[in-house]
Amino acid sequence: MTTATDAAVLQHRSVEVAGSPVHVTEAGTGPAVLLLHGSGPGTTGTGAWTTTALALAGSHRVVAPDQAGFGRTPLPPGTTGGLRQWTEQAAGLMDALGETSYAVVGHSMGGAVALALAAARPRQVTRVVAVATMGAPGAGLSHDLNAVWAAVPGPDGARDMLGRLFHDPSLVTDEAVTARARAMEAGARSFAAMFPVPRTRWVDDLTLSAATLNDVRAPVLLVHGAQDRLTPLRTAALPLLEHLADVRLHAFGRCGHAPPVEQPSAFRHLLAGFLATD
Repeated sequence: MTTATDAAVLQHRSVEVAGSPVHVTEAGTGPAVLLLHGSGPGTTGTGAWTTTALALAGSHRVVAPDQAGFGRTPLPPGTTGGLRQWTEQAAGLMDALGETSYAVVGHSMGGAVALALAAARPRQVTRVVAVATMGAPGAGLSHDLNAVWAAVPGPDGARDMLGRLFHDPSLVTDEAVTARARAMEAGARSFAAMFPVPRTRWVDDLTLSAATLNDVRAPVLLVHGAQDRLTPLRTAALPLLEHLADVRLHAFGRCGHAPPVEQPSAFRHLLAGFLATD
């Protein structure tokens, strides 16, 4: 739970990118780290990354946006999201903030965006951490990812979704379900525009070509849960080892799709060490 002291550390504002507002949560000073959330209904930058942002704020400038169509960042008129839009918006946001060198940490969908951004901006992106990432060639649409994208706003949909995200069922508390249900309901209209059936096409859109992956020059840390049902380790992370020039993989046992939540201390230690390495 975020305390009053934590809330004072986190700053919120809207930044204009290509004529559209992007809601941003910021904290700390120092080398910049861009945190990109995943694609589940009700996901926001603050909701996904508050704990991580607070842990990094003592040594880094942390930037955690709501990506287009999520939270308080609207979809620009006539658009429905997608890898190109999210990647261009992330690059444009860091330009608008005056950051010319930064690391990128992305979860799930955000991992694919982080890798695409590193390929597009090799002089700016210094490191990539892709957590439970999408983007691997040939990964396909898992049954559980399809179910999460199809989740109906409300307590039942929230409980089912969290049960698929976490390996540890004790994390699916009434408090967590209530919070996620509220977030799902708040973002239902824009989310409905982004992942309609057939949903395989949205996985295809987020899949990175071998050529794009070969263009990623920054060091990459892949972090994955061994029991991830949405983006399984075998099809989502392992294939990336063959395509990325400078890559390492850390797999957590007894962990699902959300290592920052299921393995919080170990994840933060791993992240801090990788970002601090010259």
